[in-house]
Amino acid sequence: MNLEYARSQMLRQQIRAWEVLDDQVLGIMGRIPREAFVPEAFRELAFADLEIPLGNGQQMMTPKIEGRLLQSLRLLPVDRVLEIGTGSGFLTACLANLAETVVSVEVFPEFTDSARAKLESLGTSNVELSTADALRLEYADEFDAIALTASLPELDEYFIRMLRPGGRLFAVVGREPIMEARLITRHANGEWTQQSLFETVIKSLLNIEVREPFAL
Repeated sequence: MNLEYARSQMLRQQIRAWEVLDDQVLGIMGRIPREAFVPEAFRELAFADLEIPLGNGQQMMTPKIEGRLLQSLRLLPVDRVLEIGTGSGFLTACLANLAETVVSVEVFPEFTDSARAKLESLGTSNVELSTADALRLEYADEFDAIALTASLPELDEYFIRMLRPGGRLFAVVGREPIMEARLITRHANGEWTQQSLFETVIKSLLNIEVREPFAL
């Protein structure tokens, strides 16, 4: 496989075509070797418009959703970012190249270990990796941005409270077959607003209580 050709095709046919036009985001997604973060058995699919299996029933986001996530957060070099779901570590690497510091939380220790080795091989030093249940975190008013890589059945204030005033949260909310990617912004008065970005379906956050919708 011609890696550079496949990478350029991914950027042009998938990511740009999905309205990711931020030059900085495109540059980083083109520079970080996505193929290095894909499991060996799926290496030839590294640039495909597919969710790539990672094990433990988890999947790597498609490149276009990763691009929209990164663009929507509008990260600055001084930002402190929380990533929920380290997964392969590719998105972690992208976030680390856009922000000052990234705290990435993963429930599967083998994902944490694998991502750490890959990030270290790239010389990425501004990432703090930890293995923990994302629903038992005790952060408050600490992050400028949060990237949630699994869906929530409903939006509540649990993650929003971890944002500083002006902070942004990317979250996919809903139940199959209809979910919506949203950008939530917390304001100085403690209130928050949300913007609908696009429709998609991704796996739900582990250990979250999914209540059945009320039916008459």
